[in-house]
Amino acid sequence: MTIGFVNAGIISLSQAATIIYGANIGTTITAQIVALGMFGGANTLSTTIIFSAFAGVGAFMALFSNKSTWQTWGGILSGFGMLFVGLSLMSNSMSDFAALDGVKTFLASISNPIILVLIGAIFTAIIQSSSVMTSIALTMVVTGLISLNQGIFLTMGSNIGSCVVAIIAGMASGKNAKRTALIHLLFNCSGVVIFLLVGWILSLVTSGSLNYGVMFERMFPDAPQTQLAMFHTFFNVITVLIILPLNEVLVSLVCKAIPDSKDMETNGGFRLRYVDDNMLRTPPLAVAQTKREIIRMAGLAIENFDRSINIITTLDFKEHDNFMKTEEEINFINRALVDFVVKLSNKTALSQHDHIYLSTTFRSIRDIERIGDYAENIVEYAEDLKETGSSFSSDALGEISRLKKMIHDLYDNAIAAYTDEDMGKMAQANVIEEQIDDFTKMMEDNHVARMNAGVCTPSVGAHYLELSSNTERIADHLINVAKSIRSLK
Repeated sequence: MTIGFVNAGIISLSQAATIIYGANIGTTITAQIVALGMFGGANTLSTTIIFSAFAGVGAFMALFSNKSTWQTWGGILSGFGMLFVGLSLMSNSMSDFAALDGVKTFLASISNPIILVLIGAIFTAIIQSSSVMTSIALTMVVTGLISLNQGIFLTMGSNIGSCVVAIIAGMASGKNAKRTALIHLLFNCSGVVIFLLVGWILSLVTSGSLNYGVMFERMFPDAPQTQLAMFHTFFNVITVLIILPLNEVLVSLVCKAIPDSKDMETNGGFRLRYVDDNMLRTPPLAVAQTKREIIRMAGLAIENFDRSINIITTLDFKEHDNFMKTEEEINFINRALVDFVVKLSNKTALSQHDHIYLSTTFRSIRDIERIGDYAENIVEYAEDLKETGSSFSSDALGEISRLKKMIHDLYDNAIAAYTDEDMGKMAQANVIEEQIDDFTKMMEDNHVARMNAGVCTPSVGAHYLELSSNTERIADHLINVAKSIRSLK
């Protein structure tokens, strides 16, 4: 999810790094809960029974409640319960495995910390869950299948193996997603390297009489499950404390390792800023981010409208390249966002409001894309004026300036209405759109009067009327975007 957020531009790369640090600490709670469930005897209420009850109650809420809120909480409770029931079942299955003499002999022969770290990393990468690997290591230690020290190195390796999910997600996404995955890998590898070096130095200084296993056995005697669970927490907390002050350095190194130019692969280097396919895993959030992407697209369209007006009124084409680049980006967003919304619309975990909203987005996207096209028409009129050495009169320029301001007022109200689903802003936008209709008619009348007075020529006047007509159509598309909220009320 963090990769989806950073790739969509919701959070910065630096923020994503700190979230990863916190998540590493948070995952240690699973081991603590599993270790807690290993205490006590036959008369002790098993945590497996407790979490089974959670799963049952949650499933009942999700299946039989009429309220979506209760259904959501039921799903969360059921998932939480099933997670720990599954971990318990996997851990208990290791008891029979531990009874095999061949297994005992094989594991007892492995004492090299690096090999144990690699085994932990590979196994975790296969099952894609460090929590499961740590739980299995806990059971192995408690049943005597492996020593505490072996369990410690397996757990350290599981931290590296847990990065495989982030790496897979990052490979299919943009540069920031790849950077986030690399930060995750470097952070976890750094922790393992630091602890291996410190452990090696500790063994040299004490002639092998002191290691991590001995330290935690002394701190938590007669509780091997707690010893390993506490090391897991200690390992992640200490790693975060060491790396956190160096966060910006790590982010900078990763940005150099994966520079911007490497990610400008297709579509002229354009990408959707707020959504990507990773966000399809959380449909409600993807809907909110889709709206942000549409608003960004609208901003690009009005930006190009401003450029087109500046070009045709000054006949200065210094912004032409930027205009064309932005027009390409608008066209890219149009295609990519429609594809994304089609995928998102097929998701079942959406409210009725979200489904209705998504059905309106196709027209809104098309309306905004058309605004860009009309701005492009205005630039073409400017090119004709430049070629013929013609220009608008001062009165005509004044009217164009007023029309541009009215379009901006309409844009502000239309986007405010669209963003907040504000019917009041929509009503204001509608009033401004009607004023623009009246104003463009007045522009036509004034143009005819200027032609009769010999101030304007017919050839220049034709482009003036086309500009007026195209701008009026831009207003129509803006009001369409604002009015799309009516179906949501």
